Amino acid sequence: MADRGATADTYRITEGRLGDEPTVTVSAPDGSVRVVLALRGATLLSWQVARGAAGQPTELTELTDGYRDEAELLSQDGVRAGLLAPFSNRVADGRYHYGGRDHDLLPGRVGDRTVYHGFAREAPFRLVGATTTADSARLLLRSTSIRPDRHPGYPFALDLDVEYTIGRRELGIAIRATNVGETTAPYASGWHPYFTLSRPVDDLVLQIPAHTLIRTDASLIPLPGKEALLPLDRCPDLDFRTPRRLGDAVIDACFADLAPGPGGRTETVLGDPATGAELRVWQHGGYLHVFTGDTLARDRRASIALEPVEAPTDAYNRPEHANTLSLEPGRQREFRFGVTYRPSTR
Repeated sequence: MADRGATADTYRITEGRLGDEPTVTVSAPDGSVRVVLALRGATLLSWQVARGAAGQPTELTELTDGYRDEAELLSQDGVRAGLLAPFSNRVADGRYHYGGRDHDLLPGRVGDRTVYHGFAREAPFRLVGATTTADSARLLLRSTSIRPDRHPGYPFALDLDVEYTIGRRELGIAIRATNVGETTAPYASGWHPYFTLSRPVDDLVLQIPAHTLIRTDASLIPLPGKEALLPLDRCPDLDFRTPRRLGDAVIDACFADLAPGPGGRTETVLGDPATGAELRVWQHGGYLHVFTGDTLARDRRASIALEPVEAPTDAYNRPEHANTLSLEPGRQREFRFGVTYRPSTR
């Protein structure tokens, strides 16, 4: 494992492997934080943080349910902590119309034409920059793999930068896309992390500051136009504006009209009522998709996906999102989100 270089009192960055897949590990100088990223997809594999207060013996707790080995990473089952670009969730029938042309993301495919979560989650990234201090580390990863001849149905050129900021109890991410092509491209991004507080989903309490639910058909594609917008006052089973226990709720849904707090930052809170520990998933703008992990190949309902996304499912086929999606040549767009851990005080 190669050491990127750091003094004894700053965060340390080392390079390693998960099987044959290159990884980067970030560690706090006192051992109170450990983060592992795969360069494939700039994917978060593990986020471990000390349970106790500063100065107490270090006992790390795992806060994400990421890919555990190379086979899982390559399979992409569940899209564990996948970075989603140039679209998130599904594109209906793998087809969309943009720039006066019809596009097919699955040319020649018959039968199941489900396509979801973009190309970035499997793209090769390089670590192109890193800064460490006594309190945090900042990593910049870059991919130039989205080009017109690389992905059927997406004849556009994007450079992607992903910046991770790792602190004592917070993980921040910014995704920046630059259109390096000659035509305007449709683009939206997001993140698909699974969070755990070492307890089954059923026992946790969730609070989502959303006022609207996106209604979908049986294929999880939003209904046409305004039919897709359901005020949560009319859907009490999925109204989490007041914190409540998840119980046996089965959720795979997108929430809209998020109410921002100070500085425009929206926070969704996942809590363990037995310990008082909390995870606060934050984002600047966008929507929140929630999935209770009922169909995962491994450890169903052991963790919950709380997914900040710029646009809802099938946004490529919704005229009301056309202007928001458009990324003009030479222009850049950024989406910022992350998560803060508040350990038990009991």
